[in-house]
Amino acid sequence: MTSGRMDLSIALSDNARTRPIIDGEILVEGANLHTTVVHPSEMFWRQLKYADFDVSEMSMSSLLIAASRGDYRWVAIPVYTQRMFFHTRILVRADRGINAPADLKGKRVGVPEYQQTSAIWSRGILQNEFGVNQRDIEWFMERTPDMSHGGSTGFTPPEGVRLNRIPPTTNIGEMMAKGELDATLLYLTNTNLVDRSVIDLENHPMVRRMFSDGGAEGRRYYAKTGIYPINHTMVIRRELHEKHPWIALNIYSAFLNAKEHTLKKAKKALQPWLEVGALGPEAAKGFSADPLAYGVKAARPVLEMISQFVHEQGLTERRVAIDEVFAKSTLDV
Repeated sequence: MTSGRMDLSIALSDNARTRPIIDGEILVEGANLHTTVVHPSEMFWRQLKYADFDVSEMSMSSLLIAASRGDYRWVAIPVYTQRMFFHTRILVRADRGINAPADLKGKRVGVPEYQQTSAIWSRGILQNEFGVNQRDIEWFMERTPDMSHGGSTGFTPPEGVRLNRIPPTTNIGEMMAKGELDATLLYLTNTNLVDRSVIDLENHPMVRRMFSDGGAEGRRYYAKTGIYPINHTMVIRRELHEKHPWIALNIYSAFLNAKEHTLKKAKKALQPWLEVGALGPEAAKGFSADPLAYGVKAARPVLEMISQFVHEQGLTERRVAIDEVFAKSTLDV
C-alpha cells in the first residue's frame, strides 16, 4: 500500500479503450496501477501459466475452460477490451476455389490456437450461419503445447476433430505462402512470446479475405443476431477480490470512464458503431444499444453465446454459467 492506496500490477493490451488507463488519465479509485503493456497472446499465456499480474485482460474462452475444470484463480470483471466480427477476417488462398464458407469443407485450415476465443466465435458462426462444422475441416495449429493457452487448461482436441500441430520449424504464414494451407481462420503477426508468423499475408498476391466485403458481412450478422462478439474481459486474482471485494466495482467504474473519455476524444473510437451499422447510411434499423456496452446485464446474450459455443465445440464438459465467473457485485451492472 502507498499513500493509502493499494498497489496492483495490471497487464493491458494497447487499444483506444485501454489507453486512458495506461496513460494514467483515468485512475482506479483506491489503487495504484503498475501497468505492463503486452500483446494478448502473451498476456493470457503468462496469466494462465504463471499468474504474473494481479489484474489483466483474459481470453473469455480460456476463462470458461479453466472454470469448467475447477481452476477458479480468476474473477471476471465485465469490461470487454476487444470485440470484433472475427469470421470476417478469414484468409484464403486465391487459387483454392474458396468463394463462400461452404467451400472450406475438406480444406486444410490454420489456426494460431484451437481454443482461442476468436477461433471459437468463427467456428460457431460458420456452423450456425453457413452449415460448416468444425469436423468438416482439417486443422493446423501453430502454437506448441508449452507456449499455448491450452497447455495450462488441459486442452486436447475435441472428439472427431482432425488437428495437426505445425512444427516449430515453420508457421501459418509460411505454409499459406507456400500453398501448404488453403486458409487460416485467424492470422497474427504481432511480436510476442507465443505467436511466430511474420509474413504479411494481407498483401500477399495469392491470399485474400474470404469475405470480400467483411464490413457488410459483419453488419448482416449483427442485424440478424444482435451479437457483437466479445473476445476479452478483465480479471482479478480471486484471493485479492475475496480480501478486498471493493476492487471489482472500482476497476469496472474506471474502465467505464475510460471508454467514455475515449469516445469524446477520438474519432477512431467510433469504429465499432460503424462495424455494426449503427452510423452512416447503412445504419441498422431500430438501433439503440451501445455495441461496446460493459456490464453483465447488457452483454449477457453475447456472454451466453460464447459459453454455448465453447461447450458445443467440445472444449468444456459442461456449459459454464456466466454468473459463475463474474464478480457477484457486477452481475447487476
